[in-house]
Formats: sequence, structure tokens, C-alpha cells
Amino acid sequence: MEMIMGMFHPVSVASDRVMAALVSGLEIEFGHAVGEALAHRFLKAEEADFLWDARVQERWIGTYEGTDEEVIELDRVRIFGRLNGRWFVAVMVVDGDGNARDVIGKREFGRRRQALAAFADG
Repeated sequence: MEMIMGMFHPVSVASDRVMAALVSGLEIEFGHAVGEALAHRFLKAEEADFLWDARVQERWIGTYEGTDEEVIELDRVRIFGRLNGRWFVAVMVVDGDGNARDVIGKREFGRRRQALAAFADG
């Protein structure tokens, strides 16, 4: 939950507002015709960060066995949340400081109940 002007709002409402603000800002800068398309490109380019920030629940599911070149320990974390008007469940690679590093997989859902079921089933 997020508190705005004395009112509590679900995180999903906040993530929808973030997307609307991103589109609005890009429309002001680059024009109405391209604002939404650019927002989706930003979203795709920074998907791991957007998903991680939009999560409502998370669950550790194990360590991530990366390449031998990686010297930091990474974990796999399943998350559930809402972004851009869609519910999602994703598996993320997260470092020890709690920063999202990559998205291993993501499924989107039209209904919260479907996403919660997928999150629970793993």
C-alpha cells in the first residue's frame, strides 16, 4: 500500500499512475503520436526494474547458478504485481542487495485472481 494525501492506495494503482505519467511526459516532449510507443520501449528496455518496483508480493525460490565469471551471489525470486494495467507473475534474478538484475520469465494475466493462482502454484 502507498499513502497519498492521507489515503491508502494499492501499489497497482501507483504503478498505473507511473505509466500514465511516463506516457504524458513523453507526449509533451516528443508529441502525442509517439508518446505511448516510446513509453513501451522504455518499459521493455528497463523491464527488470519496472517489474521489481511494481511487485506486490515476492517469494525466494532458490539460488541462481550464473556463469563462472560472476563473482556475486544471485537469487531467483518469484514476484507478483501489476504494471501497465496487467497483472503479472515473473521470476527475477536478484542480487544480495535486493536489486533486480534480470527477468528469467514473465506471464501476464487479465485478472488478479489468475495471477495469484500462478504465483502460488509456481
